[in-house]
Amino acid sequence: MRQESRLLKQVKLRMSRLFRKKSTDVGVLSKSPFIEPDGDYGKAEDLAHVWSLDKADSSVAEDSGSRWPRLILAGSIFVVIMLFVFLLLPRVLPGFFKNSDIALFVETDPKLIYDDTYRVVKTSCCSVLSKDDITSKRITQLLMNEPVHFLGDDCKNGYVLIRTMDNIVGYVKGDELSSDMSSCEPDLHLYKIVIADISKRVMSHASNGTLISEVAMNTVLFADVKRDGVYQVQLPNGESGWLSSSGVIELQVDENTAEVGVRYFVSSALTMVNATYLDGGITKRGISIQGLAYVAAAVNGIAIPRELKDQINCGKPVKLEYDAVTSDLLVESIQPGDIVFLADPYKANSKDPYEAAICTDTGVLLMRAPAGTSIKLCKFDANSEVVKRIITVRRVFS
Repeated sequence: MRQESRLLKQVKLRMSRLFRKKSTDVGVLSKSPFIEPDGDYGKAEDLAHVWSLDKADSSVAEDSGSRWPRLILAGSIFVVIMLFVFLLLPRVLPGFFKNSDIALFVETDPKLIYDDTYRVVKTSCCSVLSKDDITSKRITQLLMNEPVHFLGDDCKNGYVLIRTMDNIVGYVKGDELSSDMSSCEPDLHLYKIVIADISKRVMSHASNGTLISEVAMNTVLFADVKRDGVYQVQLPNGESGWLSSSGVIELQVDENTAEVGVRYFVSSALTMVNATYLDGGITKRGISIQGLAYVAAAVNGIAIPRELKDQINCGKPVKLEYDAVTSDLLVESIQPGDIVFLADPYKANSKDPYEAAICTDTGVLLMRAPAGTSIKLCKFDANSEVVKRIITVRRVFS
């Protein structure tokens, strides 16, 4: 009975569907605004049939064997780009932009001159002695930021053995030197500053600062900042300070002072008139004539030795002229700027230089005063006692 009832229900359901379809075609279709679409709309498409794709084209999967050549090519291009950026460009760009403003933005490795065998003077000046004893002879002096060769510290009384850059060997106080050479490495800085005045003050600030140090004529410092009227210079003790631009010579870091006329040499020498005399000294606090000749020549572009025994051979010899009748020296043959070397007044006919003098004008010498305590201007003529002591005259400026 149940099976018959189920069969009956299915027959009725099919008849009702057929009846609905016919009634829709006759009556309902005319009443409904919608039309049933004909054809295969809504049926899934066969992509291979519609678009004429074969199996390889219709698949998104890629053959693993064809991937490797592309990866190798991409890797090769990447390596070439990296080599170009990190190896070739750093070598090409500095030369390409050399002598242009762009060169300031191309960083290069600095070339350092000094290694751990060097030291630098960190005080305004220090004395170089013949022995490791304060009572020994002073050979010369060194200025702030001056590099020296370090030869050893197995000395007495806190002294160390050094050799100057012009090959003078002597002893200086160890605490007057620093092993940090950055302040005198030219390639670490932008400007080279040479002190042309008798002395200059280094201040803690560009304006209203306190005094850090006072540096002497011919001191060489390096600056990193330049403003209107001032430089920021690096000092050997790790500090930096400010220096006014008056009375200094600005140079490129690898440039030397240009040679100027003899009158500038004389002007520099005359700044030390009445300065305290100090054997071997080279600053206004105490100076010798050979020390004065050394620093005054240096700031005006001429390098001469520091020591008297070496200066007697510098420049060109001056041929002295004498009166044909009286045999007296013609004072005019010694010109301004000439260095006059004198014998010991108590050793007649000696050819060893005892002291020096600088001619500042015709018949005028800048020399140690008779009392031996200061530098004075002294007039001379053919009959002066100083003329009898002349060993030789050298001309360092033409």
